[in-house]
Amino acid sequence: MVPEPSALAYVPFVSVQNMMRLVTETGVDAFIARLADYIAADFRRWPEFDKTPRVASHSTDGVIELMPTADAENYGFKYVNGHPRNMRDGYQTVTAFGVLASVATGYPLLLTEMTVLTALRTAATSALAAKYLAPPESQVMAMIGNGAQCEFQAMAFRSICGIRRLRLYDVDPAATLKAERNLTAEGFEVVTCASPEEVVEGAQIITTCTADKQFATILTDNMVGSGVHVNAIGGDCPGKTELHRDILLRSDIFVEYPPQTRIEGECQQLDEDHPVQELWEVVAGLRPGRRDRSQITLFDSVGFAIEDFSALRCVRDAIEGTPYFDRLDLLADPDDPRDLFGMLRRSSGA
Repeated sequence: MVPEPSALAYVPFVSVQNMMRLVTETGVDAFIARLADYIAADFRRWPEFDKTPRVASHSTDGVIELMPTADAENYGFKYVNGHPRNMRDGYQTVTAFGVLASVATGYPLLLTEMTVLTALRTAATSALAAKYLAPPESQVMAMIGNGAQCEFQAMAFRSICGIRRLRLYDVDPAATLKAERNLTAEGFEVVTCASPEEVVEGAQIITTCTADKQFATILTDNMVGSGVHVNAIGGDCPGKTELHRDILLRSDIFVEYPPQTRIEGECQQLDEDHPVQELWEVVAGLRPGRRDRSQITLFDSVGFAIEDFSALRCVRDAIEGTPYFDRLDLLADPDDPRDLFGMLRRSSGA
């Protein structure tokens, strides 16, 4: 008789279905706010983490990446891809899953989908940055790029920054119509626009979130006036940008992890020694964020592993005592740790 797995064999697994149940039960706004709290808490202890730029495998079709980090107690990683042309064949542009594990034993504590979770944590990080960098009287956000991330960004900026008025533009009108439909149903005041120049009119916050893997100029210098906060989240790999270089030269630039952002973000257009400020220092109260009304602030966001670590911690804590996970028989656990082969023999009835 095949032996039953022991308790140590099981790892909590959060499927896409259970992630959606968890988020909807919590409420999207409330879940994003909770995520932002976890991210802020980990930013405040940033020096405690192992940090490295993500490990990327690039191809002509896209990129596949591993994003690892660890503190003294836990290790986390995310597997994520970015394939801009996937939509032509009915695939998602970005998919992901992640693991949180115990440093003490190496045993996984959580395996979870991270396609939905990455969209939530990206939005939470953007809005957390804007809390410190955007003009305090901000009421209107322009969104250039109305794909899969658009609605999450809007929900996060409402939850954390109080933004309820949106201006939308995308090169694909169908994407804008989709976003308008979803966001109007969520209670936002939405204006759809016919050009990038039109969409930024009257906006205190400009979010760029496009998918093309190429050097692009979504925002030109004349489109960004004084006192604006730019939330640039589309650039995330070498050769992929959204902003004209002159915007960067006029802005105070805030980044997650400079060694990664200088390779992947808008900063790849600048000299290696161009000054940038690390967002974690602002969140930790070590440096100021926005200093005056005329300042242009730029969050050059590429996504960093500590944010995913925070999201994994948040989900691990959130699922306790809920039905929103399955027990996955993932780890071999023989009675005698030295007798793995004997466990295999016994499973065959030998």
